[in-house]
Amino acid sequence: MRPDMELIGALLTLLSSASAQLDAAGGIQEPLRPPLDPTKYKAACPDYKNYAMRQHPPYGEGPMSLPFQRPSKHCRTFESPLVEKVIDDFNGKLIDKDIARIFENAFPNTLDTTVRWHVDGTQKHKSSKRKWDPKAWKGPQSFIVTGDINAEWLRDSTNQLAQYQLLAKKDKAIHNLILGAINTQAEYVIESPYCNAFQPPPPSGLSATYGGDGDEVHPTYEPSFVFECKYELDSLAHFLSLTNQFYKHTGSTEFINPRWLLAIDTLLETLTAQSKPTFDEETGVYRRNDYTFKRRTDTGTETLNLNGVGNPLNGGTGLVRSAFRPSDDATILGFFIPANAMISVELKRLATILEKAGKKQLAATTRSRGETIAAGVWEHGVVQHKKYGKVFAYEVDGFGSSILMDDANLPSLLALPLLGFVSNDDETYQNTRKMILHKNGNPYYLTGTEFHGIGGPHVGLQHAWPMSVLVQVMTSESDGEIEKCLGLVKNASRNGLLHEGVNVEYVSDYTRPWFAWANSVFAQTILDLAQRKPHLIFGKGAEAYHIG
Repeated sequence: MRPDMELIGALLTLLSSASAQLDAAGGIQEPLRPPLDPTKYKAACPDYKNYAMRQHPPYGEGPMSLPFQRPSKHCRTFESPLVEKVIDDFNGKLIDKDIARIFENAFPNTLDTTVRWHVDGTQKHKSSKRKWDPKAWKGPQSFIVTGDINAEWLRDSTNQLAQYQLLAKKDKAIHNLILGAINTQAEYVIESPYCNAFQPPPPSGLSATYGGDGDEVHPTYEPSFVFECKYELDSLAHFLSLTNQFYKHTGSTEFINPRWLLAIDTLLETLTAQSKPTFDEETGVYRRNDYTFKRRTDTGTETLNLNGVGNPLNGGTGLVRSAFRPSDDATILGFFIPANAMISVELKRLATILEKAGKKQLAATTRSRGETIAAGVWEHGVVQHKKYGKVFAYEVDGFGSSILMDDANLPSLLALPLLGFVSNDDETYQNTRKMILHKNGNPYYLTGTEFHGIGGPHVGLQHAWPMSVLVQVMTSESDGEIEKCLGLVKNASRNGLLHEGVNVEYVSDYTRPWFAWANSVFAQTILDLAQRKPHLIFGKGAEAYHIG
């Protein structure tokens, strides 16, 4: 019997027993037996990946009659009364009831399904065969999986939690969850700063999942600790972003402890190592990079050429190398501009926090590094396009070569204003935006009869990512453009949830039924519009919505 059928059977047995206890004369019901043990409910919970592929009642009030895709409250991995209040508020305010149903499913999706382990710092850790540094894993900890893969990506988990940062000051449970996520990410960065995805923490008692791809990576890593070790500059930037967002919304500096400071030192050392050129600037002699990656594969984007090093990079640029993109695809030219832009901003934001905390020398170091990287982006990452004028390149090598495109994954060129690197009305950004949202300007801008948006090599040449269309919404001031984009995303979310990629000709053909990151970006988009353009989603004359 399937686990979900077992749960239904158990509940029916309880109801049958209750009915049998009715008094024949008076019809008075005897007290029910004690409720089922919550652990038994958990054991009967269906696999959410399969659950998300099917439609479940009650169906929404909108024309699309979208299903309710939240798991049973007994199967949810984290609860927040404030999250439930926000959902109730938006159900009442949103004029498009299909959008309301998607928000109801998407906004809590990370909490409902991906918090595999959370402790508030008072519990005793579970015993484990895996050993760990006795100085590690102190205080609150949170292990947030990406969805259908039982591993935590630094990038994904930061974005999955982003919509809850707004609530952290008013909800102690959310506050503690995000603080735990910062502490957990710090341990990952300390142990393996070149890696992108991680196994459950040793104290969690959860089993590791092994990919078995036969990767040859330097520096070596521990497979029971690391799920995948693709060096992506944006992973380190997202660790900083998680911290900076938390500080912005709470004003708390609880995360500043010896382990977090060690993680920051480790991150800065990694940036220094990955700023070195391929050839010595004085002698011209080849210097092997500290990081190399080789995978046995027939897919070119899954490994680095030139024996795991990648294409040559020039010195003196101020930029930092990234071996892989946020899509987990290999870079062609290793100076990946969106990640350099992002980390430059996050380093400068971090410097402000460190200054207020009295860490003046470290603050000066992080600020200087952020300014150097930002200058490198403007000097080497901006190129002249014969049609669009000055635009940001996607990747450069410092020798004068550049790649002109954009990918749906964040950070992206489209998202530069969201990252805080430029304003929406910046001329170079606007030129870039026109380029990457046009088929003739961006090879991965995909158009079809049912959908259009930015995709990328990760899922092929027919599937665009709804997430890219949501970023288009958040970087637009045009009501018409925003409404058109929301309509596209709504039409592509017929199961009431967002997918990774959808076929632009036939949106029922999609990748990943359960992708928490994309659902979080949808929630962030609706929350953004609720403050920035409330009339579009709440109706004419509506006031901005604020959490509270």
